[in-house]
Amino acid sequence: MHPADPTLPHDEAHTASVMPEVIDHVAVARLYGEPLFAMPQDLYIPPDALEVFLEAFQGPLDLLLYLIRKQNFNILDIPMAALTRQYLSYVDEIRSRNLELAAEYLLMAAMLIEIKSRMLLPPKKVAEGQEPEDPRAELVRRLLEYEQMKLAAAKLNEVPQFGRDFLRAQVYIEQSLQPRFPDVHVVELQQAWADILKRAKLVQHHKISREELSVREHMSIVLRRLQGQRFVEFEKLFEATQGVPVLVVTFIALLELAKETLIEITQAEAFAPIYVRLAYTPT
Repeated sequence: MHPADPTLPHDEAHTASVMPEVIDHVAVARLYGEPLFAMPQDLYIPPDALEVFLEAFQGPLDLLLYLIRKQNFNILDIPMAALTRQYLSYVDEIRSRNLELAAEYLLMAAMLIEIKSRMLLPPKKVAEGQEPEDPRAELVRRLLEYEQMKLAAAKLNEVPQFGRDFLRAQVYIEQSLQPRFPDVHVVELQQAWADILKRAKLVQHHKISREELSVREHMSIVLRRLQGQRFVEFEKLFEATQGVPVLVVTFIALLELAKETLIEITQAEAFAPIYVRLAYTPT
């Protein structure tokens, strides 16, 4: 560091004495865009500000599994002394910082100490042919189950998740540019279909066939009906079930018979029934 230049003003000399010489033009940080080449002397840093957690554990089993895998211990033959010693050192560290968090870890520590003490005692006598129970068996079972669940959770975490790995595409359309059509209900759709069927029934194709009717033939029919009758009512010579063409031809036949004076059409008075009879007496 160069001493302050006596030729500089007092403020500039003080700044020069505080700020170090720039080495390779590398600043420690930038404050409001200005390079900072030394940490401020009056900067207050809280004690926990620079606390760094190298490993994060989800619980006592997670910590035990980490220690076992880190030391390459055989999980089926755990060296309890080494494992308990490493575990207690970690518990002592977190107990000094967070007693509430350390409670669950302390419970596991007590379990480890109990297992270690049971391993130091002579094994209990068992029936012949059976192996004595290993005090570590229950802990090993819990560790294996926890490891399986942890691996399964890691596989699930690799699956793409909405909000983390991808986002849903969204398109915003101005409401004024998007037409809003009314909703159509099922009942309205049924009524529209019924109207279409009605219109289809009204528009049908008709095929008109020509029917050959003979006036002479119907004249003979009228004469046969009048034979043996004094009078026959005009209406009884027509049958409505025969259709309009037959009725028209029958009426023309009556007119032709009357024209040839073969029949007589009489009426007693106005608005009285009309009768038809033969104009001659057949021999």
